[in-house]
Amino acid sequence: MKDEILKQAGELFLTQGFKSVTMDDIATHMGISKKTIYTSFTNKTELVREVGLKILADLKHTIEGLVGEHMNPIEELYEVKKYVMHYLKGERSYPIQQLNKYYPRIYDELKSDQYEFMQRCVLRNLNNGLEKGLYRRNLDPEFVARIYFLGITGIKDQSLFPLEQFAPADLHESYLEYHLRGIVTPEGRKILINLIHSNED
Repeated sequence: MKDEILKQAGELFLTQGFKSVTMDDIATHMGISKKTIYTSFTNKTELVREVGLKILADLKHTIEGLVGEHMNPIEELYEVKKYVMHYLKGERSYPIQQLNKYYPRIYDELKSDQYEFMQRCVLRNLNNGLEKGLYRRNLDPEFVARIYFLGITGIKDQSLFPLEQFAPADLHESYLEYHLRGIVTPEGRKILINLIHSNED
């Protein structure tokens, strides 16, 4: 039952927000009593933390699998982006904003874990691209990996990118193209252009 509560609560949190969804909402959604939820979780804060950790663990597991499929590094970044956007329901920004505002300690814990994982993945991607001659040889991978993380987290700031002007999916697409155009070689640019055109179809 605990795993099912985590799954169902995660769905609700990602679509409606970590603050907006109450324990009553989860119980009603699942057709169980609130008491049943409290047998597995002491309070909502504990549930939010467990859900956040599960979401991050699921993402990391699948991304590790994608990275191991031996795609070229440019295709790999597009596949990872596609999966993350699908899993996080288009990455609506308000659930993340609510998590940051109402559960800051949990948000910081998850962000720190996300940063460490992303650094490993992006560094591996950059080094793979350098080896294959798809990324420029004068890159500093440590610098580029950190700039990439700053950009990915920065485009979620609605004060800079208001929802009425910037759709999350379009922002991620634009940022990924911006990132890659700055680091690819002419050979890598050919792959990038083909991917951009195929995504437009």
